[in-house]
Amino acid sequence: MKILLNNKSLSNSLRPFKDIGFVPTMGGIHKGHLSLIKKSNQMCKKTIVSIFVNPKQFNNKEDLKKYPLNLNNDLSILRKSKKIDFIFLPHFDDIYENKKKSKIYINKKDKILCAKFRNGHFEGVLDVMNRLTKLIKPKKIFMGQKDFQQFYLVKRYLKNRYKSIVIPCKTIRDKNKVALSSRNQLLKRSELIIASKLSRKVFELKKEIKKQRNIKKFLIIKKNEIQKILKIKIEYLELRNITNLEISETLNRSKIFVAYYINRIRLIDNF
Repeated sequence: MKILLNNKSLSNSLRPFKDIGFVPTMGGIHKGHLSLIKKSNQMCKKTIVSIFVNPKQFNNKEDLKKYPLNLNNDLSILRKSKKIDFIFLPHFDDIYENKKKSKIYINKKDKILCAKFRNGHFEGVLDVMNRLTKLIKPKKIFMGQKDFQQFYLVKRYLKNRYKSIVIPCKTIRDKNKVALSSRNQLLKRSELIIASKLSRKVFELKKEIKKQRNIKKFLIIKKNEIQKILKIKIEYLELRNITNLEISETLNRSKIFVAYYINRIRLIDNF
């Protein structure tokens, strides 16, 4: 495992290789990230993992300050996996060496789900993914489906700009059905129990939806019920089609998307 600390080292190290799998992360490495690395190893000859907390995708400065980054712990976990060829640890100026202001905009029809509540977030995500892809030139990029809207927008944005293919990877959950996330590290045990209860309730909703004539109304009612029972704030609870993210009235090719706060920690999931 070779650690690359700047663009020059990155370019020199990757130049001989054409079949590179790329796993972009912001640190807080967990089993979900390791599953992406495993997928990359299965499909590509070389795997590179980046750890870069991108300040431009945080619409809340406090959220950026609280983000759970422990580089030494992350490197320890990645070393133990023994299946990574390169780790890229860029500085801000490595990624944003081109000082030109990004001209990336989210269409009005895409200002749904997280984009509706996190102004500028996905513009920042697309900007950094564009820059990382240009630097690394991977054959494949591996992204988890827990952040489904992120995967959807990144795949669409990069599709006609690079030869890189964005590969979706399944959401990894703990034994209590909670989707693994770096932000879970900020939760107390009692708060993880609440997250588990929410996950189980949404899995149950998915079964109940089959009997509903008006799914949108049904989910609004259930959203209010769950908020009261678990004493949490839910930003959205919606059924959307996975091919275009439009509101859906059928489970066919659709997922239930949810974003919620436990105290001040924002979590997302889809089922």
